[in-house]
Amino acid sequence: MSQTLNSSTVQDPENPLNSLEEWEEDLLHRYPNPDSIVKEGKTTEEYRNYETPTRDTVKEFYRLNHSNQTYQFVVDKKEDFLKLDKREMSVWDAFEFLNQLVDDSDPDTSLDQFQHLLQTSEAIRADGHPDWMVLTGLFHDMGKVLCLFGEPQWSTVGDTYPVGCAFSDKIVFSEFFRKNPDYNNPKYNGKYGVYEPNCGLSNVQMSWGHDEYIYYIMKNYLPEPALYILRYHSFYPQHRENAYEHLMDKCDREMFKWVNLFNPYDLYSKNPIPPDWQKLRPYYEDLVAKYLPATLKF
Repeated sequence: MSQTLNSSTVQDPENPLNSLEEWEEDLLHRYPNPDSIVKEGKTTEEYRNYETPTRDTVKEFYRLNHSNQTYQFVVDKKEDFLKLDKREMSVWDAFEFLNQLVDDSDPDTSLDQFQHLLQTSEAIRADGHPDWMVLTGLFHDMGKVLCLFGEPQWSTVGDTYPVGCAFSDKIVFSEFFRKNPDYNNPKYNGKYGVYEPNCGLSNVQMSWGHDEYIYYIMKNYLPEPALYILRYHSFYPQHRENAYEHLMDKCDREMFKWVNLFNPYDLYSKNPIPPDWQKLRPYYEDLVAKYLPATLKF
């Protein structure tokens, strides 16, 4: 049976969001919806229509995220989780596992996690994009299973950004970085920190979360543009604010065309009509089998 996560922000201070999707709700205030992907005649103004642009739960989420995502924290989390020794399962078992995170408080959908991912992939498919991009839409949030392995929200979702160098003021709630131990550490607080100019994002440690996790799970199976989408789809300080151009190389700039193409499908494809999974199932089973082995390590 599916369950609502963290319905009380008071009882669980490590998980302030009412749901894992509340971060995405806030994104739609910051980055308004392009009408081209809105379904069922819903206008941009009707999406995420809250009385205030940013709720206290989102603010508290980013206080925790920005205070705790240090360079060493990321190194430690990667050492723990990127062994991929938590569980081995098929993609379809992983979706069943992920559906334990169904969001009952999302104002735009009552669908479970899998149906949201299916809507994303179907929107990509309808526009005639390559099949690997359709598959990427289906997988992009699968890394949220981190919460089921005990990770708090603030190290599972949220905007991502480099650690090991100065935190950009273009990052949402950047003032909370003042509580981060790296903020006053001269090793990490310069423009380049531990990195070299235009060293390439593959040489940069990103804040820990579901993006980095699903990238490592899939990195041996999908083409490079798909891996960039998985790894950087939450890197809003760059693909919306261009805050880290000084760390990117030529390959990053080329691949980010795919990240930018994908982003609207992620944010704006939700609608209340569930996909017809029985009709779609043969297509997706064949597509998964084309790219992936029978089981994956998580």
